[in-house]
Parts: sequence; C-alpha cells; structure tokens
Amino acid sequence: MIEHASTELPVYKAKDFTTDQDVRWCPGCGDYAVLAAVRKTLPKLGRRKEDYVFVSGIGCAARFPYYMETYGLHSIHGRAPAFATGIKLANPELDVWLVSGDGDLLSIGGNHLIHSMRRNVGINLILLNNRIYGLTKGQYSPTSEQGKITKSTPMGSLDTPINPIALALAAECTFVARSLDIDAKFLESLMTRGAGHQGMAFIEVYQDCNIFNHKAWFYASQKESRPETTVLLEHGKPLVFGTDRDKGIRVVGGSPEVVTIGQDGVTEDDLMVHDETNRVQASILAHMYQPAFPEPMGVIFVDSERASYEAASREQMNQAIEKKPDASLEDLVKGRQTWTID
Repeated sequence: MIEHASTELPVYKAKDFTTDQDVRWCPGCGDYAVLAAVRKTLPKLGRRKEDYVFVSGIGCAARFPYYMETYGLHSIHGRAPAFATGIKLANPELDVWLVSGDGDLLSIGGNHLIHSMRRNVGINLILLNNRIYGLTKGQYSPTSEQGKITKSTPMGSLDTPINPIALALAAECTFVARSLDIDAKFLESLMTRGAGHQGMAFIEVYQDCNIFNHKAWFYASQKESRPETTVLLEHGKPLVFGTDRDKGIRVVGGSPEVVTIGQDGVTEDDLMVHDETNRVQASILAHMYQPAFPEPMGVIFVDSERASYEAASREQMNQAIEKKPDASLEDLVKGRQTWTID
C-alpha cells in the first residue's frame, strides 16, 4: 500500500515530470507531442509523482519511461501488458500507464493486450499507432494498410490490417477512445477522463513517423482535410462534420451512410446521435474508415458499471481471508486435495 508522510498534495507542473534524460526521438516525431501531453495531464489528476508507474515494451515509444520523472519499467517485447497487470494487482493504488507502439502491442504483444483488456485491468494504455516498425527501420506493422510497400514487403503487404478500436471492443475493453498526436488539448482531455475510469482505458493515437511512414495520417491531421475526413464524437450530439458542417452520418438498416444536411429533406434530427455507452453503435463507429467515411475522434465507448480486475481480485482475497483467517502457509500450499504416499 502507498503511504505518504503528508496528506497535502504538492502542486505540480509539466516540468516536474521531466527527467534529465535527453529525448532521443527523431526530430519531428509525433512521440514528442504525446510526451508533452502526458506531462501536462498528470498535474491535473490529483496524484503524487510517487503514485505513477510508466511501463513500456520495445520500440521507439518504449523510451517513454526514461522521459517521465516517475517510477517506470522498460519491459520486454510484447509483454508490457503482463508487467503492467502484475504491477496493478500487486498495488492497486498505483496509477499505472502503459505506452507502446502498434508493432509491440499488436504483433508479439497481441495476446497479452487482449487478455488485459478482457480482464479490465485498471491500466491507462496509450497505443501510438504509426502503421510502421520505426525502431527497426521501416518494416510493415500489423496496422499497415494492404499493399503497403516496405523493406519487408517489397511487392506490397498482403495482410489485412488490425483495427485497434474494433479489437478493443471485441476484447470487452471498458474505455475506448482515439485522438491525434498533434491535437494536444484534445488528447489531454481524453487522458484525463481515461485516468478517472475504473478499469482499462485504451486510447489509440494516430502518430506520425516522419522518417519511415511520413504523412500516414495527414488526411486526418491537416487543417485543410481534417474537417472532411474526421468526425468529432460528443456524447448526446449528432455526428456532423465537413468544412461547412453540412454533412452527417445517418444509420439505415443498421449501416452508416454519409448524407448532406439540407438535401433530400435531411436534417440533423435524422443523424446518428452519439451514445458512448452503446456498444453496438461503437462497433459501427469502429468500422468507419477513409475514404468512405470520416474517422471518429474522441470517446467511442465507455462501460462505467463493470468492476476492475484488481478490485474484483482484492475482494476475492478478502473473502478468502475471512473464511480462513488463521490458515497457515502449509495449509494453503496443500490445498483441499492431498495424498500421502508410502
């Protein structure tokens, strides 16, 4: 359990979460923007620096713990969710953050990611998705688009890319959101809300690798194209987008379609109204891609009712202690079925 000498919370600023380590990402990398957003978010959460733990796997994003003036663990390839789960179970009062890339989390780490999601472990998970292997110099990743020509796919990738949002929903993740690396204030708001969620908070971040996959997300991030290619999700409000705010998403027969407000009698009343607690609607949003649809940005789904894994685990342990408060270690090791062999 965490113990503090004083109950008075220090007033932090972003610089209080900045280490003396030189940040060694390529100039212009989207990771810088995410790092800055995280440092600005933590002072708002009402926690002490000693309460935070940052965990990473392998890859460019995995340097994150070195740059955060908190506790941290640079773990092994693909196993960051397992390490983060262990930390949260060992001390549920810690605020555990996991930051890693699409290669680490969705390739070798895919299995661990799925199970940490379905268990609803109370981790703040930031997936930096640049659709490429950056640290190993430009091979295709699990999120690379079909036909992607890279050093490991010289004739184009044959793989269907993983949809991280759809994967999170299928794994029963209880907080699912998406943002852009350069949209600092919006990303901060998502992380702040995710940090207050009891259970897994998963945020996919479209992140630019300006060396090996530059402009992968430019259609969604640039001022000129963004209004037409993304739609901002606001709970209780209709899905309206477009440079002139004259387009929207309507659902017909369970399928979404793009409509123009004012044409053929279409009004805002005909549009899908975002309900972040609706898992079926979330699945529709997860499968809205460019160029056919604008891609959703914001909180896609939230389930605030389900208990976190660490809370359920602690309750189970307390029940066991109540049943056998005086049980010895030997009794526990023996269990209920033992045999004596002569």
